[in-house]
Amino acid sequence: MSIWWSLHLRRDAASVPLARRLFMGTMETAGVDPDISYDLSVALSEACANAVEHGGSAAAGGTSGAYRVTAYLDGETCRIEVADSGPGFPTRRARAFGRPVPAHAENGRGLCLIRELADHVHVVNKPGRGGAVVSFDKILKWRTGASPLMAAV
Repeated sequence: MSIWWSLHLRRDAASVPLARRLFMGTMETAGVDPDISYDLSVALSEACANAVEHGGSAAAGGTSGAYRVTAYLDGETCRIEVADSGPGFPTRRARAFGRPVPAHAENGRGLCLIRELADHVHVVNKPGRGGAVVSFDKILKWRTGASPLMAAV
């Protein structure tokens, strides 16, 4: 069995915990180990917060627009994608992906945190400055004594 869902969310700070709660409920229902669920939910929150802060239309001054969150649980893997409609990542940011952030910096740690919490991370800009996509996945473990929905795969 596979589970997937997709949300189209307004770029509003309140959307971040909404996405996280839905994700955690899905993981709980599927029987995923709470530590794995927590790691992925933190990574999801970081990706959503990045889309809320940076993912708006450049023509609208970066304050409007929406973003999409899609989660796939397929067999032993969970994959999450967060796509926005903003200007995308600057080229130098893409090159610096995963590098340490200076201690005095007020932001810039989200992608590094996602990289530490997930098994694989992919960050791309959509063609034609159509936004950015942050996708990441992790191999799942199951709760002790749980009868995972995914075990039938």
